[in-house]
Amino acid sequence: APLGAASDQRLASTLEWWKQWARRCSYDGPYRSVVVRSALALKLMTYSLSGGVIAASPTSLPEALGGNRNWDYRYCWLRDASLTLLAMLSAGYSDEAAAWRDWLLRAVAGEPADVQIMYGVAGERRLDEYLATWLTGYDGNPVRIGNAASGQYQLDVYGEVMSALYSAGHMDGVHSRAIWDLQQKLIEFLEDGWRKPDDGIWEVRGPQRHFTHSKVMAWVAVDRAVRTMEDWPGLPGPVDKWRALRDEIHREVLEKGFNEKKQAFTQYYGCDELDASILMLPIVGFLPPKDPRVVSTVEAVQRELVDGGFVLRYRTNDDASVDGLTGREGAFLACSFWLVDCLHMIGRVDEAREMFERLLPLRNDVGLLSEEYDPVAKRQVGNFPQAFSHVSLVNSACRLTGQEPLSAGKAQVAKRLQHLLSRSLGGPIGSGAHPGGRPWRAPRARPGRRARGRGAAGGGRGAAPAAPPPREGAPGGAPPATAAGAAGRPGGARPGARR
Repeated sequence: APLGAASDQRLASTLEWWKQWARRCSYDGPYRSVVVRSALALKLMTYSLSGGVIAASPTSLPEALGGNRNWDYRYCWLRDASLTLLAMLSAGYSDEAAAWRDWLLRAVAGEPADVQIMYGVAGERRLDEYLATWLTGYDGNPVRIGNAASGQYQLDVYGEVMSALYSAGHMDGVHSRAIWDLQQKLIEFLEDGWRKPDDGIWEVRGPQRHFTHSKVMAWVAVDRAVRTMEDWPGLPGPVDKWRALRDEIHREVLEKGFNEKKQAFTQYYGCDELDASILMLPIVGFLPPKDPRVVSTVEAVQRELVDGGFVLRYRTNDDASVDGLTGREGAFLACSFWLVDCLHMIGRVDEAREMFERLLPLRNDVGLLSEEYDPVAKRQVGNFPQAFSHVSLVNSACRLTGQEPLSAGKAQVAKRLQHLLSRSLGGPIGSGAHPGGRPWRAPRARPGRRARGRGAAGGGRGAAPAAPPPREGAPGGAPPATAAGAAGRPGGARPGARR
């Protein structure tokens, strides 16, 4: 039976809200419909009550049919969320980026050594993993709830967070004291923390190692801190000390991460195995794209990690010696887009475009991508839809059409983001556009209100106070007729996890 005029009106207003939101996309190129669809997917994976961005909406979809590689991804990875922020800024969506910055400041409050790689959508820290043995998962696979990787040490997340905050600061020319306090503490931790082996970007369940990508991202973290102080000259901090640290990390990676026999950067110091994460070296600016070591590394990845036209993270084996797990997995879609970026950066533009357009048909009928693609079964596998894949798609589309990340719609985005920051972080602190001005100042409390400094209204470490209520009916808040433009809520499906 018809639901009535009230329901029809609610549906019409919801559709109009999403159409307005989609029209705000600042990307203007031949892949606009693809970018808009990916941005919509990322928006739907954002929990509007807190600003947290989950990695994927389901749990336990297998990375290989009948295999044991299936995980719970319904959580906020700092890595994935940081990359999502950059992709959303590239597409012109500043409200979501500002909401994520607020979420980050609440979630990681406390000591940098206690920073987790992932949190629940409201900042929850305890994400114990167990098998729901009473449930039958997809294709008979086990169902996992929680993610044991939440207790891992992953060095690269510091780089992704620092890079995202640096780019977001340049978007509006403003830095807040709360943000800089957090960044300082992260770098102070890395002064010694970068020397330790870690579990790596792929969250291996084998031994910790000195992963090359992890060390590169530690360099990124320190580099972005130095650049921040150079762009906002009055910020407090030991810039000369951090420049020396940056140079030390760079020297070590070149000395220990590059394999002369392979003529490529390898997965970890002293090994011969390749890893697709090393494709990030030119993307993050560690080396120039035309550096011979970069070019030979890209070519080595093409020779050894491309399977069926798409890129594997690394070669797995049946004795679990690589990552602590047995069995195979599909090609990792984000890595395939990274290869697109690298090919474009080293001047092989036609090859990059051909690969990008080979990836697009892998999307389903509504333009969504999972984590991986199985070239044997010729189908998507892994949790679906996957934020990491859509983030990488947006970045590659921007690069191929000359719209580098953060280059489109700057004036409009800066205005919107500065307005949001003035509400949520105690006011604008300083402007990179005016080097002679004060780089930051302490937030002032409004009459009758408590100041919203770091750690306010939340108590101890990891507390996640409620975010300001979303503005209904305006693009950037929650769409009408919903409590959140998100993938989950407290009391509903449990927020979950990762690789």
